[in-house]
Amino acid sequence: MRQLLLLLLLGFAITFTSCRDDFEFETSTGGLEFSRDTVYLDTVFTNIGSSTYTLKVYNRSNKDIKIPRIALGQGESSKYRLMVDGIPGKVFNDIELLAKDSMFVFIETTIDYSEYANDDTNFLYTDNIQFSSSNGIQQVELVTLVQDAYFLYPQRNDEGLYEAVRFDSGNNPDEETYVYGFYLNHTDNDDEYHWNNTKPYVVYGYATVPEGETLIVDPGARVHFHADSGLMVRPGGKLEINGSRSATTELENEVIFEGDRLEPGFADVAGQWTAILLMSAEENTINHLTLKNANIGIYAIAPIGDNTTRPRLNISNSQIYNNSNFGLLGVHANITGTNVVANNAGQASVAFIQGGDYNFKHCTFANYFNSYNQVPVLINNYRDTEDTRYMSDVNATFENCILYGSGNLGLSMEKFVPETNPNATTFKAVFNHCLIKLVDLGNQLNSNPLYRYATNTIDNDTYFPGTVVGRTSNNNRPAFEDARNNKLNLITNETANADNPGPEGSADPAVAATVPLDINGVSRNTSAPDIGAYESQPAPTE
Repeated sequence: MRQLLLLLLLGFAITFTSCRDDFEFETSTGGLEFSRDTVYLDTVFTNIGSSTYTLKVYNRSNKDIKIPRIALGQGESSKYRLMVDGIPGKVFNDIELLAKDSMFVFIETTIDYSEYANDDTNFLYTDNIQFSSSNGIQQVELVTLVQDAYFLYPQRNDEGLYEAVRFDSGNNPDEETYVYGFYLNHTDNDDEYHWNNTKPYVVYGYATVPEGETLIVDPGARVHFHADSGLMVRPGGKLEINGSRSATTELENEVIFEGDRLEPGFADVAGQWTAILLMSAEENTINHLTLKNANIGIYAIAPIGDNTTRPRLNISNSQIYNNSNFGLLGVHANITGTNVVANNAGQASVAFIQGGDYNFKHCTFANYFNSYNQVPVLINNYRDTEDTRYMSDVNATFENCILYGSGNLGLSMEKFVPETNPNATTFKAVFNHCLIKLVDLGNQLNSNPLYRYATNTIDNDTYFPGTVVGRTSNNNRPAFEDARNNKLNLITNETANADNPGPEGSADPAVAATVPLDINGVSRNTSAPDIGAYESQPAPTE
């Protein structure tokens, strides 16, 4: 028994001795490995915090080590911030790392451009993370591009309350509605009614154009909207976006509206900001605008309580992508468009509800958004509010346009007919030499008078003259370069033929003559121009 007890005591002693050895950390002699030698924190605006970036540190040795010091090269004065082993800071001592193990270092930054002001509108801010050892220092470089910008945002009053702007009509008899926003003014930011291209604009809340004022946007302007922010043009106000054709893929002359997260991971994320809210019946114009990543790209609707204003817009040579609900939404509006491209929206890339007047030539309306029952184009004659259904006449014309997407329908139409007044509204939608997808496997739409193109006898139809119909997923499919990634330019399709033409050579030449250049400036001066915003070209070479 005594011998057994001695053996047990000896076993416990060996066990505890082994455990103590496992946690005896030696001072690091170097030889750490890193997931990357340089951490690029991408571009940030002045005084706006970056995303959190990750560096992984590996101990490949068979020994448990202690890193005497991990610190930013500029120490406590650095504009970078670290988190090591769950602890935030800029200098860390005696960090332990087990054999064959790794740890994460998290990195962020916020930089005030004015502290480093120079003649440029951006600069590189750099530092490094130093890992000390008994044999010297290993380091990982940190690099951030900092951009100066015009910041537009609501001010606070003497009581500490932020500005707000009227969202409903000034004549609304019901309770007034306000949103977080502000009126632009002529004295700040080099005149806030003239957005130039010298440096980007960053907008918080609704930047608002009131009655009697005009917002002019120059070629090459870059506008970034924060979450829950947008641009509102009130009745009597006016919007002029004057982008122009660019010579390079940098889109140097294009006007770009997007969110204020500049990291690559946010480049195509829908729903980062709200909308261009167009409430004005003035001659609003948009040319060469790229708009992306909003909830609703352009929302043309009169204010609540205003039953007389008809929002008006003429849009050309513009692209609208990656919006969580709609790309272009008109409510009883008057919209004209040429060479407009819209794609990837949660419900419809282009939608016109409660009727209105719409005229589009040589446009490409697609939808490859990953959602259920999304469509490229939606048209109806009504709109429901909490207590009322509003109805108006539909008068829409699409000529030489593509309406195609990943779903079965390129076009969704609905007419509400009141039992008490079947002729309350008219519904006229004409599609001249368009390509429309309609996969109706159960022939459920043949008897619907709005879907005359569902049948095979529409060649001379008043509403669908010269229309090409995609009746299966491959029939008359347009040869887009990469539709899901918004590359809707047409690649020359060698398999197209008289029985399966697709959009190539199928446009109405008389209509094409009124829009002689495509969105990229390619001539349509041919006997067989293409349907859509792009003339087909050979596939781009690497």
